[in-house]
Amino acid sequence: MSSPSKIAASSPSSSARGQLFRAAIVGAATLKGKEVAEMLSERNFPAVDIRLLDDDESIGQLEATGDEINFIQSVRSEQFTHVDFTFFAADAECTRNNWKRARDAGSAIIDLSGALEEEPGATVRSLWTERERGEMWQPELQPAPCIVANPAAVTLALLLLRARKAGAIRSVVATIFEPASEQGQKGMDELHQQTVNLLSFQPLPKDIFDEQVAFNMVARYGQKSQRSLELLESRVLRHYGKIAGADAPQPSLMLLQAPVFHGHALNIFLEMAHAVDQEHLSQVLAGDHVTLAGTEDDSQPSNVNTAGQANILVSLKSDASRPNGIWLWAAIDNLRVAAMTAVECAESMIQTRPLGKIQ
Repeated sequence: MSSPSKIAASSPSSSARGQLFRAAIVGAATLKGKEVAEMLSERNFPAVDIRLLDDDESIGQLEATGDEINFIQSVRSEQFTHVDFTFFAADAECTRNNWKRARDAGSAIIDLSGALEEEPGATVRSLWTERERGEMWQPELQPAPCIVANPAAVTLALLLLRARKAGAIRSVVATIFEPASEQGQKGMDELHQQTVNLLSFQPLPKDIFDEQVAFNMVARYGQKSQRSLELLESRVLRHYGKIAGADAPQPSLMLLQAPVFHGHALNIFLEMAHAVDQEHLSQVLAGDHVTLAGTEDDSQPSNVNTAGQANILVSLKSDASRPNGIWLWAAIDNLRVAAMTAVECAESMIQTRPLGKIQ
């Protein structure tokens, strides 16, 4: 059994009620799994035990959870006993194979893999947009899977929900630049190896993308790839529709694979019904989770500048040919935002767990 991972302090709302919890991270060695573990510590999630679970390749690997160093263990049914929250950060197949065991043991399910969207009652959530829309999530005693909204969809939804406060939006066109880290460590490794091999005139590995992505921009993966940019694009639009609401502007969207390791970047064109003052639009966009770019280089939206930040960097530019048009250039740390969304979802579900301290 894993040794308890002590979190230094618990959040005020939960600690005041004397609640302490057990959590499990399935896919603890993945990029998203590591971010979730770090975010649980940063947000002082009231956990006395965080179980790190993964596939055979990662068993025995050491990972940090807060101030503790724990071993990654195999995913077995007994590992979910008395676990309150299970974060599924592994691939879709691993999630499908194991989530019901966690659910049947009484655990709330937070899915970062997107594998459980079609399950009955599953809900795509972003606390950022729920707060923006003034929504009150109604907890259930045994909630259905909570699906962590795609970070690009969260960015698009939050910016458009705020932008319409400055005036009616006639149309939205957005291009999303997808990082390799959205395909996990294997996607990162393939981009790295392609880069190295190109510089040394060696054949390119193409197991993940079945296409050259190093020093290249593509709108479609190769035919042998198990992944599809079209499906990823559809997922962003689907998540956007669920978290932004039926009355939100409907964007035209294109998703491109960029030759970068981390961070989503979005190029968004807004055509307003009437001319909007750029300063006013900047004011309505700024706020929680959104930082407007200043004049300094380190505040400009980019994959590098957003690394390690759980907010959106945005800059604005007017369109000389369209008086009612304005461009938004935005960047986010995709892994960071996904992990923060997952942990916030768990925090909102705390009231569904039994009162009292863990023995």
